[in-house]
Amino acid sequence: MLRPLRIADYETVLIWSKDDLFCSANGWELNRNEEELYDWWIRCVNNKAEDFIRMGIEFNGKFIGYADLANIVGNTAEIGIAIGESSLWGKGIGYHSTLSLMKYASSNLGITVFNAETHETNTRSRKMLHKLGFEEVSRIGSEEYIGAETQLIQYRLTPKVITHKS
Repeated sequence: MLRPLRIADYETVLIWSKDDLFCSANGWELNRNEEELYDWWIRCVNNKAEDFIRMGIEFNGKFIGYADLANIVGNTAEIGIAIGESSLWGKGIGYHSTLSLMKYASSNLGITVFNAETHETNTRSRKMLHKLGFEEVSRIGSEEYIGAETQLIQYRLTPKVITHKS
């Protein structure tokens, strides 16, 4: 379930910040300063950007991650997701959360084109994007992912045009 972020979620975010696997998979700095992390979280909760929305992911009544809509322009947005508890990775939570995020974006913001990017070696994310109907559109750039320089893959999901043959 998606929900607004809360300041009280910080305690959970602090736990994630101490999980080296989560940090290296999500581009978080290791051994992050707690005061800086708290300031960052307050900015996330109080987000005022018009082209960015971050929502909390709740599972069994517990805050377990976040889902983002970024670079919102017209009917297009980039999606991103982070499940904070690495023990919950690969359980389908990301898939269902991303689906909910896309439904929210379509219904409330008129978003019809979704972009995403993941690392070539992030097989769970790649499988999830394919299952959601995303198609690979490019392989531009690279960055560190779980300790190794890795190719970035860009994806897009566009509405299907239905044509009727006469």
